[in-house]
Amino acid sequence: MKSGFDAAQLVSQIQAWGRELAFSQIGVAGVDLSAAEPGLTAWLAAGFHGDMGYMARHGLRRARPAELVPGTVSVLTARMDYLPQGTPEHWQALELDRLTRPGEAVVSLYARGRDYHKVLRNRLQQLADRIAAAVGPLGHRVFTDSAPVLEAELAQRSGQGWRGKHTLVLNREGGSMFFLGEIYLDLALPASDPVSDHCGACAACLAVCPTQAILGPQRLDARRCISYLTIEHAGPIAEGLRPLIGNRIYGCDDCQLVCPWNKFAQRSTLPDFDPRDGLTGATLIELFAWSEEAFLRRTEGSPIRRIGHERWLRNIAVALGNALRRAASAGESDATRQALASRADHPSELVREHVAWALGQGEGIQAGRGLP
Repeated sequence: MKSGFDAAQLVSQIQAWGRELAFSQIGVAGVDLSAAEPGLTAWLAAGFHGDMGYMARHGLRRARPAELVPGTVSVLTARMDYLPQGTPEHWQALELDRLTRPGEAVVSLYARGRDYHKVLRNRLQQLADRIAAAVGPLGHRVFTDSAPVLEAELAQRSGQGWRGKHTLVLNREGGSMFFLGEIYLDLALPASDPVSDHCGACAACLAVCPTQAILGPQRLDARRCISYLTIEHAGPIAEGLRPLIGNRIYGCDDCQLVCPWNKFAQRSTLPDFDPRDGLTGATLIELFAWSEEAFLRRTEGSPIRRIGHERWLRNIAVALGNALRRAASAGESDATRQALASRADHPSELVREHVAWALGQGEGIQAGRGLP
């Protein structure tokens, strides 16, 4: 029964079970997040959440676990590495190099394999089941980026790492290439010790952000973030931001690619996050040709499916426009124009608008050479 266990010993056991389930680290946080409330309120008031209305709707409940899930007295936090098993040593340089090839489609590293929501949710539930088997009836709820939870705040408080200047959690042994998940518990457990900040004077993430979405340390305007624009944002992408997106069609890793701590990023022990055929290194033209049926088939079980075919085409149209503007030869520009023209009469006004903009990016091309 719950009254008869040694809490510290149980945490050690939970951490061992977590390792068996491929989690890199398990921590415990308390439920008093009141210190985070002013920052959350200011961020929402500034409108930095953009179209993510659910953040405003839930308001301060995000910072109050016991209100979100009544009875919660502790939060287990879990970290899971996601770099694919075969990731080479100098992966950051290789990924940055992809951004220099205009015709190549770049998908964020985390999204090249299986949908992490499914992987983490399943394993967190297995962990909760093990805890229940050990202590008896257990009130709990599992979260994987699926509800109004202050994930980074809870991770920081539970010793998973510190909040980097890009707002992501950084770990000395794992960089930032990991997913976070939580289990809200009606079980009192001792909180883990937090770790100190190790960013120092480094500002590489602030400097590299293509759209300057990171306004200052731990201050992100999501409305300018390429990950937000290509995934969360449903409408037209602001014209002033389109050229800055480059060839990124789903997410953006730039701030993580330049972070010195990511030389310590760990490879996943699971095959789930290995890249799927057809996504890594594919050309924009190839992916733009996918029909809706092909898109749904190729993205089965992938996080990419959630944006739908319309936004998929919108994103690639922007990238094709950027590629057209940088075309190095008449052959390249002609092939890009033909690809875009094939969707010029698409039923979706959103797609048509972005295709028309993209075709307009080739107006300065003459004599087979891309002019800036």
